Amino acid sequence: MNFDLRTPIGWMFTLTGLILSLFGWSVKDDASFLARTQGINVNLYYGLALLAFGLLLMLFGKRGQKQMETDLAAHTKGKKTAS
Repeated sequence: MNFDLRTPIGWMFTLTGLILSLFGWSVKDDASFLARTQGINVNLYYGLALLAFGLLLMLFGKRGQKQMETDLAAHTKGKKTAS
């Protein structure tokens, strides 16, 4: 079974980061909202961090999935020649 858990977890972090970033972008000019965080748009920055982390996980997941497929093909080829 070619399944790497990093891919769906990466999608989850990417989606969460995208939603949080869009929310942070939409309230960037709202002084009353930014007053609670001392003028720092925490939602935007943490959303971008989650987005980057999610994309990194998806990249590693795709790379791991390709490696599993390569290993499986080599293992299958080795079994066919040994028989």
